[in-house]
Amino acid sequence: MAEDSASGDERITSDPLPPETLISDVSRVLDTIQSGGVAIVALDVAYAVIAAREAGIRRIFTAKRRSYEKPSGMFGDASLSREIHVMDDARHAMVEAMIREVRLPFSVVAPFRADHPLFADVDPFVMQSSTKIGTLDMLLNAGQAHDEIARQSRQRGFPVFGSSANTSLQGSKYRYADIEPEVREAADIHLDYGRSLYANPQGRSSTIIDFRDFTVIRVGVMFDTLAKEFADRFGVALTITERTAR
Repeated sequence: MAEDSASGDERITSDPLPPETLISDVSRVLDTIQSGGVAIVALDVAYAVIAAREAGIRRIFTAKRRSYEKPSGMFGDASLSREIHVMDDARHAMVEAMIREVRLPFSVVAPFRADHPLFADVDPFVMQSSTKIGTLDMLLNAGQAHDEIARQSRQRGFPVFGSSANTSLQGSKYRYADIEPEVREAADIHLDYGRSLYANPQGRSSTIIDFRDFTVIRVGVMFDTLAKEFADRFGVALTITERTAR
């Protein structure tokens, strides 16, 4: 259940789309970013701004006024995380169980295989701005648009990177119309699917977990439920530290 439900008949990002519509929408988005453009897409956690090439990534950082010390996240799923993230089998099994059974969004940070075929044609600048000290942040289970982007990007053989569609430190946006004009104007295409499922007054997006030691890089939506599930299912305590949120 969303932390702050929408009222009336407002569309929510989790409202099912016809499969052919979703596939077509995402295909147009990926055509755009594969050629160096930028897109804004509706996720359950918040609206996101995404790209795949150096030109697009640079436009995102400029529009958001975002520090390059804060890397972009990659769109993925549990199977891609298992292929790319360097973790023991127990940690991969945790990720898969949380996606399959708990069905809540979160991001996995872990060391990664830079030689994975998906990264073969990625611009060096894009990899540099999307990784940090040998780790990669991968967003999982963030709704139908996210999952279809992850599926099609893997099918096409290139990764998609992005961050929340807002100017830096101004809080996530849960409707397309609420995104700052300079961020909207940086995008060549957008998908407006209504209000994000997990809209919340705190302006939170996805919870980011460093799977090396289960420290929390960012407290995000449904954090209390995620923390309880990790503790109850796996005996793992998600630890909040003073590390800077991404």
